[in-house]
Amino acid sequence: MARTDNDTWDLASSVGATATGVAVGRALASRGENPLISDPFAEPLVRAVGVDFFTRLASGEVDPAEVDDNAEFGMARMRDMMAVRTRFFDDFFIEATTAGIPQAVILASGLDARAYRLAWPAGTTVFEVDQPQVIEFKTATLNELGAEPTADRRSVAIDLRHDWPAALREAGLDPAKPTAWSAEGLLPFLPPEAQDALLDNVTLLSAPGSRLATENLPDASRSVPMMADRMREATDRWREHGFDVEMTDLWYGGDRNDVVEYLNAHGWAATTTRAIDLLAAQGISTPGVDGEATFASLGYVTAIRA
Repeated sequence: MARTDNDTWDLASSVGATATGVAVGRALASRGENPLISDPFAEPLVRAVGVDFFTRLASGEVDPAEVDDNAEFGMARMRDMMAVRTRFFDDFFIEATTAGIPQAVILASGLDARAYRLAWPAGTTVFEVDQPQVIEFKTATLNELGAEPTADRRSVAIDLRHDWPAALREAGLDPAKPTAWSAEGLLPFLPPEAQDALLDNVTLLSAPGSRLATENLPDASRSVPMMADRMREATDRWREHGFDVEMTDLWYGGDRNDVVEYLNAHGWAATTTRAIDLLAAQGISTPGVDGEATFASLGYVTAIRA
């Protein structure tokens, strides 16, 4: 189902289901010998959402290789991508807060459990921003698991299409102090003008020395439709294994500003690392990825406010 301006979702539908799928990837990436990441909350959170196909994958009952059928994009690729992506954002937050940045903001936090699993420096405040029912579900589930935040966690239950900067301030964000921001797996789900507005708001709330980590898809008018096509192909295969959630037509296409260029023009110093280079650095092969492939141009961005 195509997106609309005022659509809503939970973690078993629409955009929310992608957050659950990402948690499946983190659960898979946390297994095996010497895993690149450790997210002990991913599997129980997926299980609590209750999408049977995702639960069977996260628990190890279903092997991703059985589902993917050697396709370019599927759960095995999701596992690898989530391993390097999660590690990238984990390292970003720890490096930023260890360097003295006292507050962190996770935009569209979904089932992300960094406020519970990272070794935050003493005194760090972590703000999690997402839709009210997403925040409520994750908080209640982690409470039932007996999980305790490892920082001063403050949930900000608001749709990012509403006045989230005001809600952040009300929750205690101090714009006079540097902030570490993440917008992980978020920007393609925003219309092009909303992407600019979000980056503008982050800039307005960021004192000098603030840092931002996000993603960039150069030539988004081509790459976003390719991502949508790959997801459609993947979910068609998943349906053969009992998947019954609609997860297509969730991204916004059209021309949009290059994130690195936009940030550099608005008071940031931004650099990018290609996803395939992060994969290669961890010895993860990327068969089928070339200049025309879906993820060939995907990059992870780090920016510092001047």
